[in-house]
Amino acid sequence: MNDLPHTALRGTLHLLWMGSLVVPLISVLREPSATRWLGVLGLLVLAVAYAVTLRGGPLWVLVVATLVTIPLVAPVGPDELSTWAWIGGAAAGFAPLMLTGPWRWLAAICAVVVAGLVGAAHHGDHTRYQMIAVSVGLTIIAMAGLPMWFAGLLGQARAGREAQAELAVSEERLRFARDVHDLLGHRLTVIALKSELAGRLASSDPERSAVEAFEAQRLASSALEEVRDAVHGYRAVNLPEQLEAVRNVLQEAGIRCTVSDVPVEGEHATQLALALREACTNVLRHSHATWCMIDVAAAEEEVRMTVTNDGTEKPSSEGNGLRGLRERLAAVGGQVSVEKSGDVFTLQVVVPA
Repeated sequence: MNDLPHTALRGTLHLLWMGSLVVPLISVLREPSATRWLGVLGLLVLAVAYAVTLRGGPLWVLVVATLVTIPLVAPVGPDELSTWAWIGGAAAGFAPLMLTGPWRWLAAICAVVVAGLVGAAHHGDHTRYQMIAVSVGLTIIAMAGLPMWFAGLLGQARAGREAQAELAVSEERLRFARDVHDLLGHRLTVIALKSELAGRLASSDPERSAVEAFEAQRLASSALEEVRDAVHGYRAVNLPEQLEAVRNVLQEAGIRCTVSDVPVEGEHATQLALALREACTNVLRHSHATWCMIDVAAAEEEVRMTVTNDGTEKPSSEGNGLRGLRERLAAVGGQVSVEKSGDVFTLQVVVPA
């Protein structure tokens, strides 16, 4: 699946964090050299702690680093810039994003209160510090909280689709098991009884034993034929349905997909469906495609399916999927060819008509 939403979300978090440190950095750099480096040290500690926490480190590292910046950064800078209020606002904004439950909002309120105490202690103005902290915190929550919420919904939707697919597979397996039981259960029971009877009659009544053995053989042949018919029914493929399913899967992955096809039935549809599934898998796993075109055309002697997409990564050796597909189609007289031009990849499958 395309990971672009999560990449954009991480980028938004980084930008918001760096933006909250712009004013403190300007304030620190405007200070005389005697106190400037203490402020720079405080901001550096805060930046490193944020990087550690974002990579899965303990949250207390960021909390401690934020508290360390109070004596290092808060006294630095002109009064009108309210230096530490921006750091307090960042703490108030990121607390609801990194914590869970009621603690997240309690931590955000505490960050605003601490910002006011710092403002009162160093500059005698707690109101402005708290207003800045509230504004910065709400901005961060609005710009990162909503995307994180939507990303969570997207993850739940994907999990729901996967669960639905697994349920469909389980139901199909159960249906197949029921069909096999209905087909074979009674027949195998009768075959076992007649075979046992033939064994008991072999010495006392050879003629009757032969009749029972022949009947068991006839029932076994009949059961085998029914199983073959059932399996052939399961293997039958509706190619238009397969094309529509693939188109929906690609569009859900954010890939624009167009499909054109002609009616194809029987073994040709089965072989093309196998190739179509492999092509769809390759598009999702091995490319960053934004579009995909699927075209099925029939001629007098062959049926041709062409799958073209962009966003192909660097060429590599042929994978097991394509190799297996090539071998299966070769067994029925079909061919597979691939072509790469720039970032456009084309898979062409030909089966005899």
